[in-house]
Amino acid sequence: MDPCPYVLIAVGDLALNLPHKSHLSFYSKFKLRGFPSQLSDLPCGGAADARIHACFTLNKSELEKLVEKSSKFSRLKIKIYGRSGDEGSGCGLVMKSSKMLGCVEVQLDVKSIVESSGYNRACPIRNGWIPIRSGADVKLHLNVRAEPDPRFVFQFDGEPECSPQIFQINGNLVKQPVFTCKFTFRNCSERNSRSRCSISTSERGARAWCLGSNSEEGEIREERKGWSITIHDLSGSPVAAASMVTPFVPSPGADSVGRSNPGSWLILRPGYSAWKPWGRLEVWRESANVCYRFELIPDGAIDAIPLASSNVSAKTGGKFVVDITTGPTPMASPSSSFDFSSGCGSSSASGSGSWAHLLYRGFVMSSTVGGVKPVVEVGVQHVTCTEDAAAFVALAAAMDLSMDACRLFSQKLKKELRQPDLF
Repeated sequence: MDPCPYVLIAVGDLALNLPHKSHLSFYSKFKLRGFPSQLSDLPCGGAADARIHACFTLNKSELEKLVEKSSKFSRLKIKIYGRSGDEGSGCGLVMKSSKMLGCVEVQLDVKSIVESSGYNRACPIRNGWIPIRSGADVKLHLNVRAEPDPRFVFQFDGEPECSPQIFQINGNLVKQPVFTCKFTFRNCSERNSRSRCSISTSERGARAWCLGSNSEEGEIREERKGWSITIHDLSGSPVAAASMVTPFVPSPGADSVGRSNPGSWLILRPGYSAWKPWGRLEVWRESANVCYRFELIPDGAIDAIPLASSNVSAKTGGKFVVDITTGPTPMASPSSSFDFSSGCGSSSASGSGSWAHLLYRGFVMSSTVGGVKPVVEVGVQHVTCTEDAAAFVALAAAMDLSMDACRLFSQKLKKELRQPDLF
């Protein structure tokens, strides 16, 4: 399998130098045209904070477009804000009372980055102190570098519930079939997977298992449960699966799946004689967002290890992402030239959690959800065999199906997600 070239622009080693002590705490806002803004706390005084504070990933076509455009499109803007101590240290939201201390711009010579690295080598962009206000002794220390971040890219040839073929998109943007995807309804009594098209008339008694009733309105409405996805290689052998193990049911007095009782999937990989769990995905709805939490289930470990927790728009979808690039963890690849951190996590990290973050570092995977043909990206360093890639593809399919499972229960599901003869 040939990966697609990507380049990661990372900002690390931040520190703020002030001529006098300040009662304010500081944070930075990073902006690169075409990307959402990113925020990070900013240490004041002392040594630089040796971690990655912000990163932007560009594929080959995005880099080529930046090369074609004027230089103003390839400037990284970093705005520094101060806030009073009683506002807390979190920077998830820009405080209304925050005051901008200054701004610096780092010119990204994208053409030189591409020519010098060839998508295969790290390229330094800026390292050192930069004045953030003319005429004042206020400086920002930063280290901006470009790092190759190759990824395998897969695309479903349709929605997962339609059992589509899955193609790999290689570096030349040529599609090559690599997997097939089979969506089924799991039979409750036998606990196996079978095609939704094979449900017989005698099995309509499964209505009690698949449906719930609204006694006030006298209507039947579905509980979303029993869905299953199996990924096969081109020889027809199953190489990964995702099985819904906790149904998506409405919270008491509500019309949607709640945080207190999320729906969940097990992501499975082939074992010696049976499937073995590899990860757990939990999904629920909060207002206009679909929230998710993904945990790794290492072999022999007692506890699952959280790797991702975020949300996407229930209406427009977005990207499901597992990325451990920012923070105290160093760059993803063991051969990475980044040295923003001397260790692989905080000193308090230990046990299986520390092990997991050693194994899954940097960008892990992402997938589009809520669209017609999900696209899955997987970091090259996390794929050593076909089963590795298939597991991430199964995870992506489960998240995409969860977008439908988290729809309001007053809304009817699409026909592919409803068992025949039951509605």
